Amino acid sequence: MLQLTEEKIKWMEEKANEIRVSIIEMLAEAGSGHPAGALGMADIFTAFYFFILKHDPTNPTWEERDRLILSNGHICPVLYATFAHAGYFPLEELKTLRKFGSRLQGHPDRRFLPFLETTSGPLGSGLSQAVGMCIADKIDRGLYSGRQFFCILSDGELDEGNIWEAVMLAAKEKLQNLTVIIDRNKIQLSGNTEDMMPLEPLKEKWEAFNWHVQIINGHDFRAIINAVLQAQAIIDRPSVIIANTTPGKGVSFMENKWEWHGRPISKEDAEKALKELKNAEQ
Repeated sequence: MLQLTEEKIKWMEEKANEIRVSIIEMLAEAGSGHPAGALGMADIFTAFYFFILKHDPTNPTWEERDRLILSNGHICPVLYATFAHAGYFPLEELKTLRKFGSRLQGHPDRRFLPFLETTSGPLGSGLSQAVGMCIADKIDRGLYSGRQFFCILSDGELDEGNIWEAVMLAAKEKLQNLTVIIDRNKIQLSGNTEDMMPLEPLKEKWEAFNWHVQIINGHDFRAIINAVLQAQAIIDRPSVIIANTTPGKGVSFMENKWEWHGRPISKEDAEKALKELKNAEQ
């Protein structure tokens, strides 16, 4: 892993803001999509694709790469924007989001982008897929293969029972190279998570399933990277990082508003959002 300097942190902060600009532009062009979660996860995706992950945009199916599984596929605008900024495909392609014939479907689809690790859409499936990959890696290459597996979950997704079956299996198999990142933004489609289906005490629930648990600020690059390093140092169990994030991060009229979970962005709203984000760059 590269050395984490103040200069690198500053660079990643600027890159995350550029990714947020791309998210607004592509969602406005599409006329549909999920802005709040995508904007809120820009810092975490930037940290992964520009610092943490072992990957190669020029050789996306490289066998030794780390795997990142996006379970909550509706926030794919942040994944696509990060891919483009990292060099997987041209930035211009982002404007094709959700259009007929586009590779950038409304939920990630490996039939169109074969370097995606999974196709995702139905919530609750990604962790089971990640656990399966880890178990296969353990069978094929032994306990310490050198490859890391990461799974992004939304907090509202934890309402799905399939998640907790995968949590139990991962702990049973002591999948030490599996790290889950929960986007703890406290919103979901129809309201705030604690009104829909209370999740707290979330840390204690994961600990009860014998996972190593950390809680961080999901917008602090040093906290994100240090939490991943600590998770990788745990050798007897899987790890989960509960990342407190602000939905709609960077756009004041979207921040912490559950209504923006899946609300289309009008041209007028896009103009206001882009003005805020571009002013933040200065």
